[in-house]
Amino acid sequence: MKTENENLTSEAESSKSPGFKLSAFSSSLKIGFDGKRALQNFTGLGNYSRYIIELLSEYYPDNNYEVYCPKISENPGTDYLKKLKSVTFHAPEKTFFKSLWRSSGIIKDLKQDDVQIYHGLSNEIPFGIKKAGIKSIVTTHDLIFLRFPDYYPWFDRQFYTIKFKYACRNADRIIAISEQTKRDIIEYFGIPGNRIEVIYQNCSSIFMSPVSAEEKKRIALTYNLPEKYLLNVGTIESRKNALLIVKALKELPEDIHLVFIGKETPYAREVKDYVLKNDLEDQVHFLKNIPFTDLPGIYQQAEIFVYPSKFEGFGIPVIEALHSNVPVIAAKGSCLEEAGGPNSVYIDPENEDDLTDAISYILNHPEEKQKMISLGAEFVKKFSNPIIAKKIIETYQTTITDVKR
Repeated sequence: MKTENENLTSEAESSKSPGFKLSAFSSSLKIGFDGKRALQNFTGLGNYSRYIIELLSEYYPDNNYEVYCPKISENPGTDYLKKLKSVTFHAPEKTFFKSLWRSSGIIKDLKQDDVQIYHGLSNEIPFGIKKAGIKSIVTTHDLIFLRFPDYYPWFDRQFYTIKFKYACRNADRIIAISEQTKRDIIEYFGIPGNRIEVIYQNCSSIFMSPVSAEEKKRIALTYNLPEKYLLNVGTIESRKNALLIVKALKELPEDIHLVFIGKETPYAREVKDYVLKNDLEDQVHFLKNIPFTDLPGIYQQAEIFVYPSKFEGFGIPVIEALHSNVPVIAAKGSCLEEAGGPNSVYIDPENEDDLTDAISYILNHPEEKQKMISLGAEFVKKFSNPIIAKKIIETYQTTITDVKR
């Protein structure tokens, strides 16, 4: 009998063959998307929105994908979306109250455009969509603002609770991006588990191809990358726990460096103060506003990817690292074990000695490091794009044909 991972790997392999049938459904669908963050957000929610639109356009081009945005802005990083097959962008005719249009006025447009199902890609759906008779799905990414309220201002927590709870209780079906998020939806909102489908997300395909030696050299020179470095990618905020990596670095050999890539919040000052007080400024490097196309070359030259975040909804940087053939150390306690798989290393996010020991072990055991890389590359096939696309389309189809409301 095959294990779940073996079945997923087998399906991923079969999806590469010309005869692989992505879905048993033959009729085309008209699907509406909340596209605000696809055009305006360049972090997690925006990346997910663009990923889903591009993914479905590639694997199911016979459907019609109607993307609704308060404003259709021009941006070199998102203009490619407007050229995708079967994708059409819509914006409100009136220039006032665009936020109100997105939260409720959009329903009139959905009905006029004969949209069969609406997918809220970032935790929310329009108010009144169920009463209007339009089937809907919402993707819920995380409920960190409820599990760790101290990370969020009071007003933000109230606002998110209203929107997220409404979406989960009124959408016909919920897509959770991890089992951890599914458990949180059940715990905090009392949603039955049979209404929630866990569908993972893959990273951009740009991380799936080896970067040439010449390109790696250019990237290393451009960003003054050290010869041996640990890598962390993500916003430098308290939840992401960057300070723990710096504290661990203090106990490592001086030829081991640490590279941070991400937007800085006030918490970054705390990290930098520690770096200065402990004479680590020659070993710790802060990079930001890195072109997306250069990220794979930075990942692929790292010794270890270190991600000790105290809590995540999923952890796409972990997937990017596994595709880049870099061993991963992540934190216990949320969903990072789902993203990193059984052969990554997981540490206590409050214990720098635990992290130091994990880093030292991998650096000093090249055979074990190579084993982590090989098994990580096998595990990450679980997040194959054809598999994810198929699950999403089947969820749409099941929701449309389900007469129960």
